[in-house]
Formats: sequence, C-alpha cells, structure tokens
Amino acid sequence: MLLSIQDLQVAFRLGERGAKTVVNAVQGVSFDIPENSTLALVGESGSGKSVTAMSILNLLPDNAQRSGRILWQGRDLLTATRPELQALRGREIACVFQDPMQSLNPVFTVGAQLAEPLVKHLGLGRRAAMARAEELLNEVGLPEPQRRLKCYPHELSGGQQQRVMIAMALSCEPKLLIADEPTTALDVTIQRQILELIARMKDKLRMSVLFISHDLGVVGEIADRVVVMRHGAVREQGPVAQIFSAPQDAYTRALLACRPSLTDTPARLTVIDEHIAGGVDGAAGGTVASSAPGPAKDPAAPVVLEVRSLAKSFFIKQGLFGQREFKAVQGVNFKLRRGHTLGVVGESGSGKTTMGLTRLRLHEPTGGEVIFDGQNLLALSDRERQVMRRRIQIVFQNPYASLNPRFTIGQTLVEPMAIHGIGADTAEREDRARALLTKVGLGPETFGKYPHEFSGGQRQRVAIARCLTLNPEVLVLDEAVSALDVSVQAQVLNLLRDLQDELGLAYVFISHDLAVVRFISDEVLVMKDGEVVEQASAAQILAAPQQEYTRRLLGAVPRGWVSPPA
Repeated sequence: MLLSIQDLQVAFRLGERGAKTVVNAVQGVSFDIPENSTLALVGESGSGKSVTAMSILNLLPDNAQRSGRILWQGRDLLTATRPELQALRGREIACVFQDPMQSLNPVFTVGAQLAEPLVKHLGLGRRAAMARAEELLNEVGLPEPQRRLKCYPHELSGGQQQRVMIAMALSCEPKLLIADEPTTALDVTIQRQILELIARMKDKLRMSVLFISHDLGVVGEIADRVVVMRHGAVREQGPVAQIFSAPQDAYTRALLACRPSLTDTPARLTVIDEHIAGGVDGAAGGTVASSAPGPAKDPAAPVVLEVRSLAKSFFIKQGLFGQREFKAVQGVNFKLRRGHTLGVVGESGSGKTTMGLTRLRLHEPTGGEVIFDGQNLLALSDRERQVMRRRIQIVFQNPYASLNPRFTIGQTLVEPMAIHGIGADTAEREDRARALLTKVGLGPETFGKYPHEFSGGQRQRVAIARCLTLNPEVLVLDEAVSALDVSVQAQVLNLLRDLQDELGLAYVFISHDLAVVRFISDEVLVMKDGEVVEQASAAQILAAPQQEYTRRLLGAVPRGWVSPPA
C-alpha cells in the first residue's frame, strides 16, 4: 500500500498558543491509496477535504494538532521530522493547488521556478535543469516552451499557469500527486485539457493521485475510488461505479442531486439540506424543490437593454513608438427583456467579461451603443452616468475581493444608499438593509458582522443584497457562482430565480459552466475571440448547436461516471 490514513484527527487551537478552545476539523478519517490509482476526496467547502490532504505532508498552520496514523510505504509521517518531510515534499509527494497565482512566485521566471526542485532534489546543474524544464513544459502541452521559460507567471493565462504548476509537481517524478481543486476556476475546455493531462502523466509515471474536488462530474471521470466527506468525517467510500450508480448515504445522494443538468431545467435546484430533509427547504421560506420546469417567460416583455455593434480594443505598445491593436470585443449585438436572462458563454479570453465591463463603461468602448431607457449609456456624461448606474448593477466572481474587509455588512449595504440618496435618513437605510439581508437568506443578525466571518456563498449573498439596495433593473453577473461548491451554488441560483420572479429583474449571466447557464438562462450568446458565433434559446443551443465551437464546448463538459457498454 502506497499511503494509508488511519483514524486521522485534526483540531485547530483558537486564540493564543495553549488555549483550551479547539475546533475539530477532521474526525477519524481512514482510507488507503494503492499504487497507480486515483482516489478522490469530495464534499462541500468546510468538509475537511483539504485539511486531510495537507496533513499528509504537514502543510498546516502551527495551531493544528494531528493524531492517528499516516503511513507512507509503512512509515508514519506523523512522527517524521521536518528535514524528513522536506525530503519527501516535491520528491516523492507533490502538490498542485487551486489557484496557481497564489502558488507561483511572481518575481521569478517560470524557468527559475521549474529548475529549483530539479536542482534541490535531483542535484542537476543549472544548464541541465533548464533543459529538463523545457522538456517538462513540452510534456504538459505548453506551446513555445523555450520562450515560456523566460516568462513571469502574470504573462500566462490561468490554464497555462496551472500547466506550469503540474510540470513543477511532476518534475521529480513523484509517487503521489495531491491535486487540490486544480480545475475549479477554469473554463470547460481548459478543465478538460488539465484532466486529460493529469490522467496521461499518471499512466506515464505510474503514480497515484489524490484528487480533491466538490464537482462530482469531474470526479466521476478521473477517479477509481471516491471518499465522500462532510463536517470532517467520512460519510461513504467505495469504487466510483458504486458511489455514482448506487450511493448509500443520503449526503452522497444529495451531492449528486444538486448539480444542474445539461438536459433539463427544473423550477428549482435541490440543495443538500433539502434533499436530506426530504425535499423541504425551511431556510428558503418553505419551498419544495421541484423537477418540473419553471413558468414560461413572456416573449413580448419590454426590452430593457439593447446592445448594438459593441466593440472594445486594447492598444499594446510595440517598439519605440508603435502600438498594436488587440480587438477584445467586436460587433456584439443583443436585446435583453424584462424578467429574462441572457447567458454569455465561451472560453477564457473569449471576451465575455470585457463585453460585460464595457457595457457598463467600466472599460471605455471603442465603438457601438448600449441603449437603456432610450439613452445611449456610452455617450452619457459622468453625472448622467452616475444616475443611470444605480439601475444597472454588477456582481463579480470573487466574493472575497469584492467586499471591503474594513466595513461591516451593514456599512457595505448602507453606503450605496447614502451615495444615491435612497432613504430619508440613516435609520431608514439600516432598516432597508436588514430587510434585504433577510430577503437573501442571511437574516438581520448579520448586519454588524464583517466579511471574514462568512463563507464564500454567504459573501456572494451579501454582494447580491448590496446590488438590490439601489433597486436595479438589470444585474450583470460575472462568473458569480463559479467559485462556489455545488450546494452553495444551487442556493445562490435559486435565490437569483426567486428575485427575478419577484422583482422582474433582467440578468446578463456570464459563465463558463454550461449546466448552470442552461438552468438560469432563457437565451444564450456564445463568444469566441471577441465575437458572437452563435445566439439562440438555451434549450436550442444545448440540444442542437450549429457551430463547431459550441459543440466543442459542450463536448468538454464533465459528465460524471458513465457505465461502460456491455
């Protein structure tokens, strides 16, 4: 057995060193990883997946307390010294993390960072290490590997950065690769490439993989065995076929049920607590999850936003006096009706976000019109734009970066109302803020808390509540649920549906997740290289795409475990 974890328990001390208050993050976890196999740890955020994995090499903060046994080829790593662990890290056990920009050093080139473990663990000279680094980049499919060695991390896309991290992790040909959510923030085609890359390198090096994810669609394609965790404990484990075809635990069945589907559009998505409680969602107002389709939208609803020939170019310095034009968005046209949702999909770099930001003049356009309430938003003065801006709001992808950490939740919600003169006085604004917190499912008791006291899903609810303070008519949602686990994602999507039905909001929903787009959208716009290549109803595009690019996007979506043909 390559790795055996037996009755692992991890607790974190709170407060000063030696404090008696502890939080139990992992409770009695046990599983084995044989040689040349892939085991997946799945569960919601906070289930203990990453803490369990990081315990193997003790990549935990100083306030962590571990007990149990972690046997690496028969040797207990809980008793290993720091030098012994340092000899293992990168050499026999390597890690790939979710955010490559947090893992790569921004002040060193890609080549320098790839060469470091080769010099440290394999004793290669500088020239030999750089030659091997170029070979590694070629093996992981990075184009122009020799040129990439001289690049800094910020000069690469997210998918390219993740390939560099995989190359670095595999540089010493480890026996175990720990992949902690390596594809969560990537679009479907890049995600597919990374999954295929990990599988290919696993077979080539005959290594084992510990794959951590909350996406069962991904897990079903890559894993041999699955361990399902919740609240720090193992709820179920077994072969991938057994977990997907006949799950025994209610929590596992709930995880499988709350994922949006590419084939149908229910009125509401099931969330974890709903499923375990038999379909009743007490936290969301007593509604029952339904697999029936939602009510049809009015095709004659008034148009609230019309985009005509929108264009945005960036000009890049070239030579001493010259510059090169990069056309990020070209000739985008669409109409958005009241109470409807326009989904915008495409690969990273397709122009989705740039189009959304340009439409709001967060980027200055280079051409086109955006007609809202009979006025061209792109031609308004700053004062006129300030008045119109309250009616069109945006929710960004990262709820951790979009909230001011020094503001309480109450201050975050009251500030935009004060700026735009909504409410007679502070007391009225605070009452309205508390009412909005209740509407998004947080409750008025969160008013005086700070963002760091909330999970990612709760912060995204705060961001939505902040938008609602200004009574907007249009919301632009830029990858607003892509960083959330499947259960929290279902809660936020249900919330958006409820708010749209109640307030008649119109959404522009930007995403790389086609299943989510199918659930939330009435019409879908597919972008590639800054241009719209296909536009039709959500059902039509997903059922019968006309363009090869759209078919390729759909083909890259993880489908989970599929039983092999008889």
